[in-house]
Amino acid sequence: MPEMPEVTTVKNVLLKKLRGYKIKSVDVYYPKIIESNLDEFKKLSNKELKDIKQIGKWMIFDLGDIYMLSHLRMEGKFFIKEQGTKPGFHDLVYFHLDHNTDLIYNDTRRFGILALIDKDKLNEYPAIKKMGLDPYDNKLTKEYLFNKYSKSKKHIKTVLLDQTIFVGLGNIYANEVLFASKINPYRPANEVSLDECQKIIDNTRDILKRATEAGGTTIRSYTSQLGVKGSYQDQLKVHNKDKEKCSICGTNIICEQINGRSAYFCPKCQEK
Repeated sequence: MPEMPEVTTVKNVLLKKLRGYKIKSVDVYYPKIIESNLDEFKKLSNKELKDIKQIGKWMIFDLGDIYMLSHLRMEGKFFIKEQGTKPGFHDLVYFHLDHNTDLIYNDTRRFGILALIDKDKLNEYPAIKKMGLDPYDNKLTKEYLFNKYSKSKKHIKTVLLDQTIFVGLGNIYANEVLFASKINPYRPANEVSLDECQKIIDNTRDILKRATEAGGTTIRSYTSQLGVKGSYQDQLKVHNKDKEKCSICGTNIICEQINGRSAYFCPKCQEK
């Protein structure tokens, strides 16, 4: 699943290659991923890609007088190709641009989202409206996090994935942040101390920054498909390392399921 660093990588590449390009027409081959008026979406034309903003894992395409929202969900990808390419089975939307270029939204699982929204109504879009703080927001303090966590008895691994508290962490980076913070993923959130909240914030910012600089993590379920291959998988400490030796203490890394998600951790460095 693309997480925040991977989405940032996709956004940056799309901007570098397509900023200033105009949409000539749109073909939608799988209408269910369009979460706005389908006819309006199909009639997009003469809209110029001016910028792409980002809120957590959402990309917000600035098309001048309107935004197009995109969430890649599990396996969404964008391809840039010369026009005339025959659509593949998983190519769900074709944006025919000028300069003989097609922007193709491809999604094997078909869980992604595309939607149009008026600029002044962005914060009213349900998924955006309920999102928490950006990980780099100055309002994300240890006191803020401690207050949120103190209200939950859920496992901290589960709560870290809650985008209504702060955004950006998916399964990969949640595992890495907990390892760096030396917190067991089974710990109830309301037992995480104020100092540990600060560790979570610091490690989240550090890991997301380094992962973004590395172009994200390229694993089976993610590659940007835009000529960029992420390399942060070479820096992972616990994720996807079941039964491998911990780089700190030499204990075997464990992988267990917590609320349906794979939790990788070191049982010694992250004692219960």
